Amino acid sequence: MKFCSLVLITVLNVTKLTADRGKSINMANLPRVMRAVGLYKYLPITDVNSLIDVEVSLPTLRKTDVLVEVKATAVNPIDTKQRAPKPNIEPTPRILGWDGAGIVVDKGDESKSFNIGDEVFFTGDMRRNGSNAQYVAIDEILVARKPSNLNFEQAAAMPLTAVTAYESLYDRLLLSEKDKGKTILIINSAGGVGSVASQLAKNLGLKVIGTASRPETEAFSLDHGADVVLNHSKDLLPQLEAKGFGKGVDFILTNYDPYPYWNTMMQAIKPQGRICLLVDSSGLVDIKPLKDKSITLVSEMMFTRIKYDTEDKQRCQEMLKDISNMLESGKLKTTLSKVLSPINAANLREAHRLIEEQHMVGKLILSGF
Repeated sequence: MKFCSLVLITVLNVTKLTADRGKSINMANLPRVMRAVGLYKYLPITDVNSLIDVEVSLPTLRKTDVLVEVKATAVNPIDTKQRAPKPNIEPTPRILGWDGAGIVVDKGDESKSFNIGDEVFFTGDMRRNGSNAQYVAIDEILVARKPSNLNFEQAAAMPLTAVTAYESLYDRLLLSEKDKGKTILIINSAGGVGSVASQLAKNLGLKVIGTASRPETEAFSLDHGADVVLNHSKDLLPQLEAKGFGKGVDFILTNYDPYPYWNTMMQAIKPQGRICLLVDSSGLVDIKPLKDKSITLVSEMMFTRIKYDTEDKQRCQEMLKDISNMLESGKLKTTLSKVLSPINAANLREAHRLIEEQHMVGKLILSGF
């Protein structure tokens, strides 16, 4: 009896310690260093030192963090912009990547949303090192359960672009089911954000007009929610007229430099319409037409709530949860189009090159170390 009691007390104490610390018993098996791809200098992607293989210490957890073992990481235009040439030199490797999927292997003392072993997908915080590594530490509000019907690569394609599209439509353009039957023009609808936004808008009952310039991007757009696809390498106005939208569109989402499309948008948008911009303009534009038509112009940046620690930052996780549910129910489908393996500097340089050439359709993922 004494032996049994001692065993029971020991088990209870281990269980309590595990619960109090939010760690599993095998956390001691985690390595002290990990493989990653990082940079010291900001160089053209043609330079072999623009992204290099490194070994670094595991990231230190903050109280509401989870530590995720990365199974797949996405590459986005924001990665290439962050890596673009500039005079800065980093004293320690900077690790990019703010979009991925993996398994929770550790968590901070105040992390309550996940358990060790949970399969998750996540976005990130550009002020911290990212997911181009074996392990990444992320605040749990940037993490949600991985859709059970998707593998890690399919899931990793979705978080950053899906949250951007979700915020653009629901939080910036203020779309809802009341807008059923209205029209939205999505410029560059075959990209990661555009192909998710098209699906979300379609689910709300809007008429979705996408734009592309190649047969494969047109087909991808039509397969991901677009009702009509225009050729954005040509004048959009006569194409809108020919497709029956001569009176204009109610909403515009621009997933590209707005400068070459500005005058077209000013003519295409209906009075009291709304326009959302995702990319900085490469030149000065005339905003006077906005007043004449009482147009609402908004911008979307997925990292705003985190960067500025806004009161509603918890919405980041709420959106990811909703996106996970939509993916699981079939209301959204993954936009994964290409996988490179393994996760290393050579493959990441190739991924950055493909993104910078602007020939990608959908999302590009790197998988496994």
